[in-house]
Amino acid sequence: MNRRLLRTIVSNALVASIAGLTLVPLVWMVTVSFMPRGESSHFPPPFWPSRWSWENYHELLVRRLIDGAWFDYRIMPALWNSLGIALAATVLGLLLTVPAGYAFAKLRFTGRERLLRLLIAALVVPTQVAMLPLFLAFKELGLVNSYAGVILPGLAAIFAILFVRQTVLGIPDEMIDAARLDGAGEVRIFVSIVLPLLMPITVTLAVFLFLASWNDFLWPLIVLSDQHRYTLPVAVAAIAREHAGDGELMMAAAVVTTVPVLLLFLALQRYYVSGLLGGSIKG
Repeated sequence: MNRRLLRTIVSNALVASIAGLTLVPLVWMVTVSFMPRGESSHFPPPFWPSRWSWENYHELLVRRLIDGAWFDYRIMPALWNSLGIALAATVLGLLLTVPAGYAFAKLRFTGRERLLRLLIAALVVPTQVAMLPLFLAFKELGLVNSYAGVILPGLAAIFAILFVRQTVLGIPDEMIDAARLDGAGEVRIFVSIVLPLLMPITVTLAVFLFLASWNDFLWPLIVLSDQHRYTLPVAVAAIAREHAGDGELMMAAAVVTTVPVLLLFLALQRYYVSGLLGGSIKG
């Protein structure tokens, strides 16, 4: 057999094996979510349910009347809260970070380099360090226990500004200078020339911002006190405290948390991959 062909077969088999091992926990998470209560606690734990059941999803997603009160584990309200917060954080974050990245790359203004160095220095500061002063500031502003208090801290993400800046640096200056000579203003240049070139990067950044907001647990836990305003990760953690031994219910909650972002990734996969691979733009 050709040595090159053998090497290709071995490499593909190795990659397929690693991908399979990566998928095993995810597949097990889904199968456990369909198991009857208590089945996953057996030893050794089964991989496939003895009987496929929607009981866990019914408990999580179907609102029902118990002792005169409506009860739904707070999952559905939290799901809509997370979706609204993530979409708002993504749209507003793009509106702020994409123009800011362009400005740091192509516009000349006083203090640009100093501000850029300050942003890079702030990037290495752990987020947890700023949470206490940020919480106290939001308390004074009346933003505690509000959706705005959850959304605002992530709008001007430093990594997003630097991500866009690095890409815009690859756009030839001659293209922008030619547009200026033709009488185009900076807004027209950005909207008509730069933004179309940044579309793959913008979609990639949108996925990053959406995932960061969707998966954020610590800050919503700190700033939100009303259970009706909980985001999905906080609501799932609250359910885990109440039902620590109910593995099947927890896996169903994990599936509910994972499916929306998985669908988003699959829908935008083509733009996402091209955005990651597009390290520069050639003129």
